[in-house]
Amino acid sequence: MNYAGPAEETPARSGLELTPFRGLRYDPDRVGSLAAVTSPPYDVVVRPDGLHHLESADPHNIVRLILPQDTTPTARNQQAADTLSRWLSEGVLAADSEPGLYVYEQRDSDGLLQRGIIGALRLSEPSDGVVLPHEDVMPHVIADRAALMRATSANLEPLLLTYRGNGFGPRAEPGSDSGAESGSGCGVGAASVVERTAQRLPLLATTTEDGFSHRLWAVTDPSDLAEIQTDLRHHQALIADGHHRWATYLRLRAEHPSPSPWDYGLVLLVDTARYPLRVRAIHRLLHALPVADALAALAGSFRIRRLDVPLPEALDVLAEAASEGNAFLLAGDGAFHLVDRPSPDLLSRTIPGDRPEAWRTLDATVLHATLLDHVWGIPEDSPAHIAYIHDTAATVAKAEHDGGTAVLMHPVREEVVRDLARQGVTMPRKSTSFGPKPASGLVLRALAL
Repeated sequence: MNYAGPAEETPARSGLELTPFRGLRYDPDRVGSLAAVTSPPYDVVVRPDGLHHLESADPHNIVRLILPQDTTPTARNQQAADTLSRWLSEGVLAADSEPGLYVYEQRDSDGLLQRGIIGALRLSEPSDGVVLPHEDVMPHVIADRAALMRATSANLEPLLLTYRGNGFGPRAEPGSDSGAESGSGCGVGAASVVERTAQRLPLLATTTEDGFSHRLWAVTDPSDLAEIQTDLRHHQALIADGHHRWATYLRLRAEHPSPSPWDYGLVLLVDTARYPLRVRAIHRLLHALPVADALAALAGSFRIRRLDVPLPEALDVLAEAASEGNAFLLAGDGAFHLVDRPSPDLLSRTIPGDRPEAWRTLDATVLHATLLDHVWGIPEDSPAHIAYIHDTAATVAKAEHDGGTAVLMHPVREEVVRDLARQGVTMPRKSTSFGPKPASGLVLRALAL
């Protein structure tokens, strides 16, 4: 949890530099369906059940590249490299004929609409104030992702980054007659190109089993590319999802003399002034800690209330409690237990005092510094002791099945995340889950192209 000092609102150096690339895409005639070869990002796949489901969906599902399965890490990474090479030689994956940026759209059945731009972004250090991280990372995950990228020489899935556009006003709701949806009224720059492009026929369109529809367009016109790039040079971005992959990009850049393709990494940039992201929590599964033992260790330091209600109602109670202070839901024994109102003395003894108040009062800070480190003695970076799971119901189900403890979190607001990032303050690892996340498998980047 590093405190690097404040970052500038406007970067001291040039801003975002997004570069066209020749995207690798599935040939729809060589796979069962585009939906069947996609996957959530590697760290969202619930293992083993979700992994097996994706592997059986299609023999060419992207999960065979992003989460290869074998007996050793070296064998897994070699398997991914061999699989990628074979799919390229067989024409399952093929490179687009000319470099471009890609407009990417996601919609769900509830009316959510998100559009952004996929491209190769020049890498920068946090101290440059161009790309702002907001979470700590785990070294073993960076090592794992770096070995996979070295073996495949590819960026297999885009990170999700956000930036704040120039205030042309929010886009129209889907189905409205407002000019924002058609691209008028959004001035010039990246937003204008995105909206104009989205009126054309897409390169691909598919609907995945989670109900999201996905569309992708290539932007290759030199004037459109210049309009996007000129606009983005005035902006900084927040890493919404993909801190470990960004840290991996930086590690691999350091291993290759510049200039090289490793100076860039594959990202999706979303303008949250037009398309606000949803912010959800990432939950913890404590493998070897039964709920009874977890609660016993908290007695006297937290208020504990048992809730014999369904999960949605329990989450409502958590939200209400979290509006008043630090609060968590513990599960795994067939009930939910609201844990809130921590002892001020306990917090003062366990929370570092040299950080901003917004950081010291985060639920994730209290969880890691007070509960994991001090009360339960659980190492936060040990896969044998703790798992980080995005899906709430899946976290509870695995805790009940394994006899462990699920710690359910309430999400933090995006403005808190961005504020801390601009101050150079990183939150505890896996503090937030921004979404919707880009589907993996729609466009890849091979560094040799």
